[in-house]
Amino acid sequence: MTPTLPRIAALLALGAAPALAQTNVMPPITQPADIAPVLPGGPPAAAAPAPAAPTSPDQPVTFTAAELEYDQNRALVVARGNVEAWQGNRVLRAEEFTYDRNTGVATARGNVQLIEADGQVVFADSVVLENQFRDGVLEGLRALLAQNGRLAAAGARRTDGNFFDLSRVVYSSCDPCREDPLAPPVWQLRARTATLDQAGRQARYRDAVVEFGGVPMFWTPYLQHPAGSAPRQSGFLSPTFGITGYLGGFVETPYYWAIDESQELVLRPQIATRQVPNLGLEYRRRFNFGEVEAEGSIGYLNGDSNTERGAAGHIFSRGRFNIDDTWRTGFDFNWATSEDYLRIYRYGARRILNQTVFTEGFWGTDAYARIEGRAFQGLRATDDNSQIPYVLPNIYLDWRSQPDALGGTFTVDTWNFAVFRDQGTDTQRGAVRIGYSLPYTDGVGGLWTLRAQSDLAAYAFTDLSGAPNYSTAANNGSTGTANIRAAIDWRMPFVRSAGEYGHQVIEPRIQLVGGPLTGNQAGVPNEDSIDLEFTDANLFSLNRFSGRDRQEGGTRVDYALRGAWYFPNGGMLEGLAGASYRVQRDGGPFYEGSGLENRASDYVARARVMPTPWLEFLGRGRFDQENGATRFLDLSTSVSFETATTVTGGYLYTPAVPYLTPVRDRNEVAVGVSQRFGHWRFSAYGRYDIDINRPVAISASAAYEDECFLLEARVFKRFAEDPATNNLYPANTVLLFRIGLKTVGDVGFRAI
Repeated sequence: MTPTLPRIAALLALGAAPALAQTNVMPPITQPADIAPVLPGGPPAAAAPAPAAPTSPDQPVTFTAAELEYDQNRALVVARGNVEAWQGNRVLRAEEFTYDRNTGVATARGNVQLIEADGQVVFADSVVLENQFRDGVLEGLRALLAQNGRLAAAGARRTDGNFFDLSRVVYSSCDPCREDPLAPPVWQLRARTATLDQAGRQARYRDAVVEFGGVPMFWTPYLQHPAGSAPRQSGFLSPTFGITGYLGGFVETPYYWAIDESQELVLRPQIATRQVPNLGLEYRRRFNFGEVEAEGSIGYLNGDSNTERGAAGHIFSRGRFNIDDTWRTGFDFNWATSEDYLRIYRYGARRILNQTVFTEGFWGTDAYARIEGRAFQGLRATDDNSQIPYVLPNIYLDWRSQPDALGGTFTVDTWNFAVFRDQGTDTQRGAVRIGYSLPYTDGVGGLWTLRAQSDLAAYAFTDLSGAPNYSTAANNGSTGTANIRAAIDWRMPFVRSAGEYGHQVIEPRIQLVGGPLTGNQAGVPNEDSIDLEFTDANLFSLNRFSGRDRQEGGTRVDYALRGAWYFPNGGMLEGLAGASYRVQRDGGPFYEGSGLENRASDYVARARVMPTPWLEFLGRGRFDQENGATRFLDLSTSVSFETATTVTGGYLYTPAVPYLTPVRDRNEVAVGVSQRFGHWRFSAYGRYDIDINRPVAISASAAYEDECFLLEARVFKRFAEDPATNNLYPANTVLLFRIGLKTVGDVGFRAI
């Protein structure tokens, strides 16, 4: 749709004053502004820029010309030669301008140009304005509009100051062909008549045809869409057609309802040949103090493709509300009948949904507080929702001090929660952590950091032998833990100039960490430290667990060597290798295969190779201390050629861990490529699982896009299996076609 056509009607309101004033001073006239084209694919998320101040019909018409005649007997004013007349922010140019003060009729002839304040320009062979310029007739109309719009009509009439009628209309936003400007554009909209309702800001076409390269391709007896400067208008959006194995043939015809200036609703009814109709809704509302967004649907699954039979639906919603400058509150509520329903109707594949209500406060960058309640929903048939927790309350506060006299910084935080399950462990915890960090630079350039951290926690629990702890050490009761860790960290960056090749850095780093032994902690509930991944990122952490329910103890030494070469062109070579050694033999709470279960940890490493900005390699891994066997490896690379070609590749290996189901290694490779040729772009991507010898996902796309037209095709296929049925998930393949006429709309075709 084109939101610019009613601008022509506004230009016809040029002057309604009973008197004319002559001047030799002409304000500067700027060329039409270049406005980037926008492809409307739905309701705008934000209001459009404010339009220029309107021109009042009571303002005088001021003009300048090379020659001026005034017939007092006939009350006729005639201006000739480079006539420029303006009223407020609107300008008229012509070879000849005639104004009859008795009848109020104004006529402009010869290369007539009407220029709007926002830079839009209308050209005509002649213009006649009357009835205080509320009515008018234009012949041979051409227009240069916003968003690169170009319009032509054999004639135009404005009546009652509101309705604007065009005859034999042609509209396009495509640039003329440079080699042959008279050649048909990529697309154009041609209509026998068009009516513009200036008050209602609607454009209505009758007997309309869309042509591609001058060839008619689509005809409709009637077409209506919002137009003008209104940022939001109610009406139907572009439809989507498709065919899928589950739905059969289907059509989605969304309707956008601009309820008022602060809220909007989108209805997405979907009719399919093999299913009952499905209705989707999207609602948004903004307040002075916050916003609410919600997406939902209601439908039915008939049991095809091994899905459950019955009514289905979903809702995804969120709200954020400012209480004052410090505090805000909000919620997230998400619910669905099944993961299959979300996949089939393309509402986003999610395995677990969360519901949250929270209040949080911000005090600059030094303090933060959050109080919340959480609940979760598992969507797969294999999920036991009785073992999925809900948390009420979850309280977190932290504070950081300003640097003290020595330059050190204190941190204090508390994290307290109560976790409940219908079946499994119920846990209540109160925990406090106090930390201190003091940096120091010695006289030879060594960088020292003294760090200390103290943790206190108290627990009450029931059914510790149930999920997710499965403890054999305790079942019901209470306990407390305390741990203190102190570390001295030293690193020495040695920098060497490489002349015209940049500079080099070699940096050894050693950290000594001490504290009491903590044991395996099997009698302590574990809610936040189940996941553990030992890499170079947490090699020097005081506690390598991400949470507080498992505490690392004992005395250890962490060591690493980092080297880097920085090139003048922005490239670099960088590498790091390191490990840990624990003094005591106590393995603590680390599980077998974590890389930290032995006194000597696995080796961790990182490498980055980027000799030029267009070539980059990044890898990180973990390797067995004794035989160097790979325990974890993540590799990625990207190459960008001057021919607008980009190639990416990757490899991922992770060993089986006890807290993930199914328990097996993950061994995957991935490759992707993208290419641009002028207005064309292509891309392809694939992931392959080496262990099970099958693809994980593949995708490909091709698109053509210029200043006025978009043609796009995409295909995507997932090979993930539902663990409940050992079959591929339904709707695992997507095929999408989209045709977009910029400033008018787009039409999509989707196959699943």
